[in-house]
Amino acid sequence: MSQSIVANFKLVKGPIYSHCFSQDKRLLAITFGTDCLVYALKAQGAPVLVATLPDHDKIVTAVDISVHGRIVTCSQDRNAIVWEPISDGSYKPTLVLLRINRAATTVKWAANGYKFAVGSSARIIAVCYYEQENDWWVSKHIKKPIKSTISTVAWHENGILLACGGTDGYVRVFSGFVKGLDSKAQAAGSPWGDKFPFGALVHEWYHGAWIQDVEWRSSLEKLAYVAHDGSLNVTDSTGARFSTFSPEGLPFLALTWINDHEILCGGYSCHPVLFTEGSKGWQFSANLDKAGPQPKSPSTAGSAGNEDSSEDLPFGLSALQKFKQLDLKGKVTTSVQDTTHENAIAGLAPFKSTNGSVTEVSSCGLDGKIIIYRV
Repeated sequence: MSQSIVANFKLVKGPIYSHCFSQDKRLLAITFGTDCLVYALKAQGAPVLVATLPDHDKIVTAVDISVHGRIVTCSQDRNAIVWEPISDGSYKPTLVLLRINRAATTVKWAANGYKFAVGSSARIIAVCYYEQENDWWVSKHIKKPIKSTISTVAWHENGILLACGGTDGYVRVFSGFVKGLDSKAQAAGSPWGDKFPFGALVHEWYHGAWIQDVEWRSSLEKLAYVAHDGSLNVTDSTGARFSTFSPEGLPFLALTWINDHEILCGGYSCHPVLFTEGSKGWQFSANLDKAGPQPKSPSTAGSAGNEDSSEDLPFGLSALQKFKQLDLKGKVTTSVQDTTHENAIAGLAPFKSTNGSVTEVSSCGLDGKIIIYRV
């Protein structure tokens, strides 16, 4: 096991598309088929299953836990459910009126825990909040100018700005301001603007490839996103954008900020990749899974002179070479054993932080594993 790996748990025999932790890191929630599984984390040993949340009819696509301990799940059955924790350890489901006619694909709580956003294949983002008199969660829709499935959403810490990415190749920032719930003071002094009626388009960038994940660094007023072309991109309110690429040429599916100058990405290469911001911008820094030689960055990759070596190939061709080897010889030249995950990494989440810098990160994968890495 690599020295950077703190824990390695094989929880289920199937893909985990999404995972999250409670505020105190005592509970872990994962998606598994049509259920959400809730585990209690122990100081020693594997997590213990404490609850199964079973009310969805189709695959649960995402899960998130609020600062108050409420769990929200969304599913391909076009529904979202808020699960309220009860003193006996069980959870009470509460209806969410999403009003969408396609699958719900992603969900995220705002920092204050009083509203959440659901992305969907209906070209809609539903911003949901609790309505006391009817005891249910209602939604307001953001529709224009979304042109395709929303694959990822992320809230700014101010609870007003909502970033999203989708399969139309756009990254957008909308206003998620809900009258009566939010105050204008929350976005005071924001470089993104000062007038935020609900659903207003604050900024947009066209990237071209599917957007897989977006994350705010609210303290810097910056937004990072990864796309299906294998790129990591960092941008801000001025519209300036810096891009770098996966060393293997394979797409990333998830990212998380480590600190102001480091971002961790994961995806089809099955291991977390660390990027660092230096004098030349953002560049590949380290592979957390490998103790041996690190892959070369796209800018320093050598020529493709060796037919059997994928490490010396320029960006993008290393992945192609692996498929060629698989086709011709029935095997790839690089060993799968150099990655702890046996399949793609679907999600990343901060696990431990010190002085605003993340020290441990968890990942979930299509192999049914949850792995905690030391950064």
